[in-house]
Amino acid sequence: MSDNRVLVHSLRMPVRWGDMDAYNHVNNTVYFRFCEQARVEWCENMGYWVRADQSIGPVIINAACTFMLPITYPATVLIDMYAGELGRSSLMTWFEMRVEGDDRLYADGSAKMVWMDHGTGSSVPLPDELRARFD
Repeated sequence: MSDNRVLVHSLRMPVRWGDMDAYNHVNNTVYFRFCEQARVEWCENMGYWVRADQSIGPVIINAACTFMLPITYPATVLIDMYAGELGRSSLMTWFEMRVEGDDRLYADGSAKMVWMDHGTGSSVPLPDELRARFD
């Protein structure tokens, strides 16, 4: 992870029995959903709604996850979201996932967000208010 990151949001998510796969651990796709939920909550807490009726808002242009330990049901996942490394229209985010009651790192990931005009499909500068949070 980058040295230029700031903790911006934390989230607790219960693991559902249906999140597990045939290997009896949380399916790899669900980790991306954990990160997505943290990212959406953070954006909406700041007033940047992630909805189809918004003309301008964040999209993800890449995402990655490294799986270190399997998460199994029942559990509550603790997701810490970090942000930093601002570009003209982009913001880098990182995630750390642990299981409640266990300090070990189960997974970490990242996603690059870009602010986009949904009507034109073109990137737009990050909102000034968002940029000011990292200055």
